[in-house]
Amino acid sequence: MRKAYVPTPAADPVYLYTDEVVGIVPERHINNGQPSLHAFLLSQAAPRASEHIVHVGAGAGYYSAIMAKLVTASGKVTAIEFEPELAARAKANLTPYRNVSVVRGDGSSVAFDAADVIYVNAGATRPADIWLDRLNDGGRLVLPLTTDLGFTSSNWSNMHLRGAVFLVTRSGEEFHAQWISPVAIFPREGMRDAESEEALAAAFECGEHKKVKRLYRTDEVLPERCWVRAPGWCLAYA
Repeated sequence: MRKAYVPTPAADPVYLYTDEVVGIVPERHINNGQPSLHAFLLSQAAPRASEHIVHVGAGAGYYSAIMAKLVTASGKVTAIEFEPELAARAKANLTPYRNVSVVRGDGSSVAFDAADVIYVNAGATRPADIWLDRLNDGGRLVLPLTTDLGFTSSNWSNMHLRGAVFLVTRSGEEFHAQWISPVAIFPREGMRDAESEEALAAAFECGEHKKVKRLYRTDEVLPERCWVRAPGWCLAYA
């Protein structure tokens, strides 16, 4: 069950150093995300010094700041946030980080330089074309795919049937994919389409998301080879 927010005793930032979500727009249940989950997902992407990370759904900038430290001063972070209020907050919060730029816009379509890591921090129903187009060879995409019940349902015990995070790695024109975590995460505008959501919901009911090995930018793959297949893309077992 979704837990109610609990006010901290004071505004001391020490209260951020717990493994709890922090409400950044609490009236809409928009949170900063659970620190242990983000630590795990970032470790799977393995960002390195001098790399470029694109953070889609940067919120107020907390994890963008951590990314900036991981790539060091020789790397850079592009933090993209759809919500105008949050984008403004992120820009103010990240002012001390000279290797971070904040962009207000739709993370599924706004332009950005080629990236070594694209970290999507919102629920999508399919990979955006620009994420795959702008991923460098050897680059890693952290991709949360969720159904329409992936965040709104009060029954969190079945979270693994509604959302999954895949690590997509580019090798030339091929995209290798693997399941890395279940997830419940806020869905974002521009990152969802009805046909892909319907296909995802059916795929989660059937299970076997842990067997995924490849992402294809086509739906011309035999159905029996696919975990999910929707117009223009699929996740396949080989």
